Amino acid sequence: MRRFGTQGRVYPDKHYVVARAEEVADFIDRIKDGRYIVLFAPRQTGKTTFFRLALDALAIQDPTYFPIQLNFEEYEDYDPASFYASLRKEICKEIERVFQKRETHPSDELARFLVNAEITDHVSMREFFEEFAKFLPQGTHSQRVVLTIDEFDAIPRAALKGFLRSLRYIYLSGQIRCPHSVGIVGVKGIAQLNYDRSISPFNIQDEFHLPSFTLEQVQELLGQYTDEVGQAFAPTVIASIHKQTAGQPVLVNRFAQILTEEMDIPKTETITMAHWTTAHAQLLEESNVNITHLTTNIRKDPRFENFLMRIMERDEGIAFNLRNDIISELATYGVIKEGADGMCEILNPIYLYCIMQVFKPLVNGLEQEYFPEETDDEGREYLTSAGRIDMASLLDNFRDFIARAGFRILQVPDTPQESVGRHLLLAYLDEFVRRVGGVMHIEVQTGRGRMDLLISHNQRKYIVETKIWRGESRYQSGKKQLAAYLKLEGVTDGYYVVFDHRQTPDPRIETETLDGVAIRSYVIPVIQEAPSNFPSTT
Repeated sequence: MRRFGTQGRVYPDKHYVVARAEEVADFIDRIKDGRYIVLFAPRQTGKTTFFRLALDALAIQDPTYFPIQLNFEEYEDYDPASFYASLRKEICKEIERVFQKRETHPSDELARFLVNAEITDHVSMREFFEEFAKFLPQGTHSQRVVLTIDEFDAIPRAALKGFLRSLRYIYLSGQIRCPHSVGIVGVKGIAQLNYDRSISPFNIQDEFHLPSFTLEQVQELLGQYTDEVGQAFAPTVIASIHKQTAGQPVLVNRFAQILTEEMDIPKTETITMAHWTTAHAQLLEESNVNITHLTTNIRKDPRFENFLMRIMERDEGIAFNLRNDIISELATYGVIKEGADGMCEILNPIYLYCIMQVFKPLVNGLEQEYFPEETDDEGREYLTSAGRIDMASLLDNFRDFIARAGFRILQVPDTPQESVGRHLLLAYLDEFVRRVGGVMHIEVQTGRGRMDLLISHNQRKYIVETKIWRGESRYQSGKKQLAAYLKLEGVTDGYYVVFDHRQTPDPRIETETLDGVAIRSYVIPVIQEAPSNFPSTT
């Protein structure tokens, strides 16, 4: 039986694999057209799996293409001479592998050429391919070499410029050339490799974008498991997996892996939203490789925190501009992407939750004041007799806590002032939810100006939307936005918490019904200054 793969390349005979038929067809068309293609995307997005599947499909469609597949991962610390010496060996090895796979043998002349040829620099590499082309069939059954290079950004910096210039020289040499097509695959784009800040010698590149899985592709992937095993996923589970991951391939497969391999759900049972909630809670708390990459990367530059918080706090958003170093780097790491409106978005709700957790202070100094001293350790004061969460009382207490804390919330360490209210609400609710045995996660993908917290407890959902005060009209439109979202989620009531950072805030608590759903709204003042900064009254 096949499995869901989360570690490295996946193989169709061992793993469930999304076919990506449209993307593969597009990639193959570009190869046939002789394009020199660059495919740059964050790690763990399925790049290697994709282009190898595409080359396998090309070999089936048209065996006259001769694929040479290379990987530069080991070469980063090589000097140019050592790089080209190893490159010659790998190219020759790959040529022999193609012949073996086709159950044929190179001619004696070609075999002698491969033994005696040398590649010592970029010019001799170009000459190698020119000579190699002479040994391949010509005319009606002519062979066309397709060169693909994985982990290209590990190429030694001293070799980069010459290597690209030789590829450009080959590309411009005419319609009949060797290699006929080149595919360069990596994490950083060629411009980001920044070899000497001059004009790129590879201005003939054809950029290829490999998107995350669509909902239909997630359905296809999970459907393969159902077809083989017989165990179905409820449609809402599939939709929720896609919503929380935004189709990020490793996260999709990890979700499915937990549900099908680690939770001991009888194979005769349909996988339901109750199962999904358990798997989601595990995924948020574990340290899998994908999440570790995320958290490691966002800690690399202290500027990242303020930038990511700005995305989450600002309704108007931040324009997605790859010429900005911070945006370019976070996009390279797969943390942010360009939204449909051209603005920066956090890639998915799971990443948004993890980012908030990373930048949440380990200790904010106010934990002992979240609840009144007489509050039960198990939080029973905020549960109804039916065992439901009394969200109104819980949020009333949070409002009172913020008022009690006053200026001290400004002393929460390592927290941008505009983010402190949300950080404290997240910490407060997280503390309570853990006490009562529930789970909490973030629902909205972008973080743009709003953050929807969804609490699951005893098979019920509670939704709390948070924003920063940006004026009366946005406050009111936020209620309508929440009402529409509540109806979409099938929830009859919701909670709206707005933090007011103005010098003269307007605190409010309002309960109203909009479009058939009840919304309880809070406008909570955030103190702007510590007492020592207030004007003296003496």
